[in-house]
Amino acid sequence: MTEKSLSEAEYDAITDAAAHWCMRLHAGDCTTGERQAFAQWHDSHPLHAFEYAAMLEIWDVADHLPRNEPTPVVVPFKPRSRLRTYAVAAAICLAVLPLAAFTGWEAGWLPSSYERYDAATGLRQITLGDGSQVELNLGTELVYSNYKDQRRITLKKGEAFFKVSHDSAHPFIVHAGEGQVRVTGTQFNVWKYEDQVRVMLLEGSVQISSDKVHGSVPLTPGMQANYQQGDATPRVRAITPNDTALAWRQGKLILDNLALADALPLINRYLSKPVMLADANTGTIRIGGIYNINEVNNLVPSLPKVLPVYLTQNQDGNPVLNAIPRKTPKG
Repeated sequence: MTEKSLSEAEYDAITDAAAHWCMRLHAGDCTTGERQAFAQWHDSHPLHAFEYAAMLEIWDVADHLPRNEPTPVVVPFKPRSRLRTYAVAAAICLAVLPLAAFTGWEAGWLPSSYERYDAATGLRQITLGDGSQVELNLGTELVYSNYKDQRRITLKKGEAFFKVSHDSAHPFIVHAGEGQVRVTGTQFNVWKYEDQVRVMLLEGSVQISSDKVHGSVPLTPGMQANYQQGDATPRVRAITPNDTALAWRQGKLILDNLALADALPLINRYLSKPVMLADANTGTIRIGGIYNINEVNNLVPSLPKVLPVYLTQNQDGNPVLNAIPRKTPKG
């Protein structure tokens, strides 16, 4: 027996409900009863969960827009491509935020296009609506939104290499973690794992700024910037000639005699269950080698064969590396 297909009115009702729950769950006065009702609604049909996830993406985009203007009068518009089914929800979600005094594209608070990309099973190359080329590393998720005054990428997780089409009047902004990279046209790489972000510039120039601190830090070709949660300014240094950070573009993970504390973030981005360290001493053990990014999951069980470590498991099911105690010589 096949499942009955939904009418357009029924589909729109689900979209409206997803927008409603998106607003209520973000509201400060959301009650326990409402959260329970949402959970029942969310789990009652697969499409409910799908539409709510889409609303969260729209909310995430709106969350990075200006918030110093009065609430707009919402006028529905006709969005392009994937935004068709989200038009009402986008307007409703954005209406509760103090954005611009005007509406839609002309006011700069609603994108003309909204595109979501991921690379769940392998490396992926995409062309954005503005013509920019992007290479996605395995496990990467990002969203592209085109506004009147800017092009915006939200890198949710993973790593991407950008070749940005030049447009000085329409800057390209990558938001990752607690900071952003602003460019007009250039080639650069952005890596994000948990709250850590690394930006490498190959060509052109970029400005890196924090969400919490005014001002920005410029990068020139051959420079790299790192920042993480709580940093006021990024840490900037030159890219060494033997840097292997971009080996992922050829499907490789190269660990060049790194301490485990530094290597694990590079390894864990490819794993469903991150590997943990038992203690700081274990983190000082060094590892090297060249690995296929599609086979990193096979690396973890082999570590005790090549390093003085053994594996255990924590209460959350994560593998844990433990250093083997060194024997004290007798005598």
